[in-house]
Amino acid sequence: MSSVVSPVFVPDYWQDACKHLGKKDRVMKRLIAQFPDVSLSSRGDAFTTLARSIVGQQISVKAAQTVWDRFALLPKKMVPSNILKLKVDDMRAAGLSARKIEYLVDLAIHFDSGAISSDAMTEMDDEAIIAELVAIRGIGRWTAEMFLMFYLMRPNVLPLDDIGLINGISKGYFSGEAVSRSDIREVAEAWSPYRSVATWYIWRSLDPVPVAY
Repeated sequence: MSSVVSPVFVPDYWQDACKHLGKKDRVMKRLIAQFPDVSLSSRGDAFTTLARSIVGQQISVKAAQTVWDRFALLPKKMVPSNILKLKVDDMRAAGLSARKIEYLVDLAIHFDSGAISSDAMTEMDDEAIIAELVAIRGIGRWTAEMFLMFYLMRPNVLPLDDIGLINGISKGYFSGEAVSRSDIREVAEAWSPYRSVATWYIWRSLDPVPVAY
């Protein structure tokens, strides 16, 4: 038995973004040439994107995938109403902590009750969406930014607290020296209005295999 593979969607601005970044930034030009046949992709499901990001908090990408694969086998379909029917013991056996179970249940309640509407979010700006999402238990700014990038595919997100972005900019632009938020913002000025795309390529510089939330 295996979990259902969701369709993957690619943003329509990708080629324009690559041209822009290649002209503005030498590091980006090299990375884009190094990874020509891959791009940011979305599974096209708001609840799954947020649930995956909760599962992945504070653990490695590999560990997160293992836990998610086990968890995804529990409901017949990954929808909020089905998550609310799961037994806590089964969720713990899949590798989820008690706190992450609480967060996933709270997220499912918000979606199931209609308190969160992914359709309404398409009309909202980035900061308004972040404000709405961080009101849910277990969702901080980073998780909301991953939602903007991987579900709504917003092109200009800069997740300043992302460890991969911090490490990648340190290695790619500062010879491995520690970087501040102002350093990151300064580097990213050249990336606008495609900071999401540049961030994705920074991640590839550290891990060639893309992750889709």
